[in-house]
Amino acid sequence: MTTSTTINTRSNRGVNVGLSLLAAFGLISASVNAGKVSSSVKVHLPKELTRTSGYDHREALFGIPPYGGSIQQNVIYAGSNDMCNPTTNSDWKSPFILMVDRGSCSFVQKVRNAQHAGAAAVIIADNACQCKHEKICTPEPDAICEKHEPIMADDGSGYDITIPSVLLFKQDADPIKEAFNNKHTVRIELGWSLPNPDDHVEWDLWTSPTDYVSTTFKQEFKDAVLALGSSATLTPHMYVYDGLAAKCRNDDGKSECFNLCTNEGRYCAADPDNDLDYGISGADVVAESVRRLCIWELYGDDGVGIEWWNYIQAFHKQCDTSELFMKDECVKTAMEVAGVDFDAVQQCVYNHGGLDSPKPNDLLDKQLDDKETNGIVIMPVVYVNGVAVRGQLEFATIFKAICSGYAPNTEPSICAKCSKCSDEKACVSTGKCPVSDGTVEQSTFAASMASVILIFSAIGVGCYVRQQKIMKDQVRGMIKEYMPLEMNGGAGDGSGAGTALEQDDDDDDVQGRFT
Repeated sequence: MTTSTTINTRSNRGVNVGLSLLAAFGLISASVNAGKVSSSVKVHLPKELTRTSGYDHREALFGIPPYGGSIQQNVIYAGSNDMCNPTTNSDWKSPFILMVDRGSCSFVQKVRNAQHAGAAAVIIADNACQCKHEKICTPEPDAICEKHEPIMADDGSGYDITIPSVLLFKQDADPIKEAFNNKHTVRIELGWSLPNPDDHVEWDLWTSPTDYVSTTFKQEFKDAVLALGSSATLTPHMYVYDGLAAKCRNDDGKSECFNLCTNEGRYCAADPDNDLDYGISGADVVAESVRRLCIWELYGDDGVGIEWWNYIQAFHKQCDTSELFMKDECVKTAMEVAGVDFDAVQQCVYNHGGLDSPKPNDLLDKQLDDKETNGIVIMPVVYVNGVAVRGQLEFATIFKAICSGYAPNTEPSICAKCSKCSDEKACVSTGKCPVSDGTVEQSTFAASMASVILIFSAIGVGCYVRQQKIMKDQVRGMIKEYMPLEMNGGAGDGSGAGTALEQDDDDDDVQGRFT
């Protein structure tokens, strides 16, 4: 393992690990710049509640927002039903937006139950005033204001939620609830968009080598990166935490956090297997993080960094185990597969300050600075044109978000072709939009119709020819029976002439005449 540590007692380890994990999950960190949202909330009815600029709100970090689109529906207020249990209500006719009061259970649980009840989106009505809003918010009796905004975070089980949700502050939610009490119709539009100044999108991915939530995304999204090409520029970031702020370095300048940190307690990461004596250590995670930053520095100047994506895939396939994660031999093999120069990466790590010295590593210092500037407290997260993308980190969500970041009529062709498909990943991979179950491709439909037309045309022609032949045979029969004609002066002269039609059948050069 790559470590820079001193051995402590088991009791001290527990304290240090607990402190380190708090930092790793963003509890020792800058506050989120939560006001930077990519969505809008507009009330259309009742008229007296409309606002030109919309309502201030916060977005959920789970669900799948329809970037580039909107949801406009009548709103149903759940009232005393806190939606903490599965609910069926025959009066709730889909589609609708459900407003639910905050409290009693997690945001994820409320939204999941609302989704199962048929809601197209959910609005959580805050029931507590924020201290910063005390001049405009009326608190409940005996209630105390909250100093920090609630974060609609995923509790770890929100992978099955596909509808979007937002939180309205109490001073904005109360008048809407009053409209319900007065039996007024409430209609709200939720819209999602991203800044789209031009024909180029910049996006940032915050992750780590042991961020297994985004593993599938990082394995799949290379196809989209290639398809978008130079029209989208990626900047990857590695999530490490400040060991000095977490007090992982003692007064003697030595690490206090066992094997969670490098550079004598300066840069740290959580132990992914939660076992300080076995497997991958936090210091190993930091070391792999700085290697990936160096790979991007060496190969990502085009904003695409195909070698970086190749290495992510190769490392996951060959080295992402407790035994091989930290082995230089495995890392070197993965780099060879990805077309990355192992020695150049090692030199890059050293040039930026290394991992053994107590001195700073400027690559990792930049990650700490960027984390604080952007208020990163939850990982993984993607920013598109400077705005955090909400919802699950999956192919469809990020692809749609990037495509909605282009100015109108400037998006690359792959966006026009695939961003509206039911399966965006399959479309990007194959170059055509797959059909949904129960539907038929337009080309297939056209070919089928052409085949049907040809078949029926052939049948029609055949029937016409057959009918003409039958009619001709019938006419000949009638003439033979009722209008015998003799050629060359009569029938008894031994000339052998018969009826006109008989002679016409025998010799095309002899013409019979009917008078």
